[in-house]
Amino acid sequence: MKVTIIIFSLIIVWTGVVKAQQMVDGIAAIVGQEIILNSEVEQYVQNYVLQNKINVMSNPEMYKSLKKEVLEKLIEQKILLTKADEDTITVTEREVDRYLDEQIRTLIARAGSESALESAFQNPMKKIRRDLRAETESRLKIETLRRKKFAEVKVSRREVEEFYNMYQDSLPVLKETVDISHILKQIKPGGSSREAALEKMIEIKEKVDAGEDFAELAETYSEDPATSIRGGDLGFIKRGDLVTEFESVAFNLEPGEISDIVETQFGFHLIKMIEKRGEKIHTSHILIHLQPTEDDESRVIEELEAIRQKSLDGENFEALAIANSDDENVENDKGHLGTWEVDKLAIPEFKKVVANMEVGEISEPFKTDYGYHIVRLNLHEEPRTLSLEKDWDKLQNMALNFKIDNEYKSWIAMLKDDIPIEYKISSD
Repeated sequence: MKVTIIIFSLIIVWTGVVKAQQMVDGIAAIVGQEIILNSEVEQYVQNYVLQNKINVMSNPEMYKSLKKEVLEKLIEQKILLTKADEDTITVTEREVDRYLDEQIRTLIARAGSESALESAFQNPMKKIRRDLRAETESRLKIETLRRKKFAEVKVSRREVEEFYNMYQDSLPVLKETVDISHILKQIKPGGSSREAALEKMIEIKEKVDAGEDFAELAETYSEDPATSIRGGDLGFIKRGDLVTEFESVAFNLEPGEISDIVETQFGFHLIKMIEKRGEKIHTSHILIHLQPTEDDESRVIEELEAIRQKSLDGENFEALAIANSDDENVENDKGHLGTWEVDKLAIPEFKKVVANMEVGEISEPFKTDYGYHIVRLNLHEEPRTLSLEKDWDKLQNMALNFKIDNEYKSWIAMLKDDIPIEYKISSD
């Protein structure tokens, strides 16, 4: 069984099964001047077992095989780090921070909350972050080394054809795919509902201007349940964490300053700047939601029906998307959502709608969590095998990866010859 283990794999919340198998400290292998502990091997095996829900209790041979493959991967990582240091490969603090932030967010999502993650690691977030930082830097150095090593590898037309002829019987079958475009209209409150929400926020703003405590007003009036219990505190954010309308105002406030009323897709806000720290800001807010009515929903459906008819009458769908869609990416993609495997369409409503469409057809308006859409089916491909005529780019990429993988294995074997490796546990 081939197992791909990345040293910076996701850390899993340990269960009773893991606790029952106490790790025994000791050296598993020595790679040059670096050591690999038994506990490291056990940890990564357990991570893989839990992530993939493998029952190794009933298959001890599988567990033994996993340990062997993990140990070889850890040895490989040590060798590559040694080579990266020899080649003076470096990564910037900004790169490390960006990848580390992404990893921390993933871990928190897996654990369920920041406090749950701290409990799982039995450490505060500062220590978790500090411990993971070194691993992140090592992983990025290895990725940079590999990228530089194989950047110039190319495949000729003959190599692609030879790869296809040799492996065509084992190449994956392309699943059913669709190429789709859409126009999105969000359900935005208007008329009396908007006026009522704005009037409520104006009254709160008057209380703020009169000197009443912002946090107490947030607790009393804010309609953001996640923050109102904390006096509206949003914690530290960086650009891109929140919607543009909110950030464009918030990042221009000075500590202690309170904004005028700000309107976003979520409603009306008052924003208070608490602290600035480099490229991050610490803010709190008061939110009054805008609540759409049935009339607002009906208006959106009518607008989309009119847009659909314009397209059916010959107007350019992409131009209509740019002029009317509320999708934040519409200026760049002109409403084009790309090619998707049908069974991987993440939004169930999309999957249901495209299943009954013909190429070139434009759907009637339908609702998702994002609002109302109309979808155009640009292309529909039934499941099929790969061919040189239709799938040259895919096959070229496969052949390139195959070639790089073979060259990588040869390179690692050569590096292993140059670095002494001493096994302290059996690798058989």
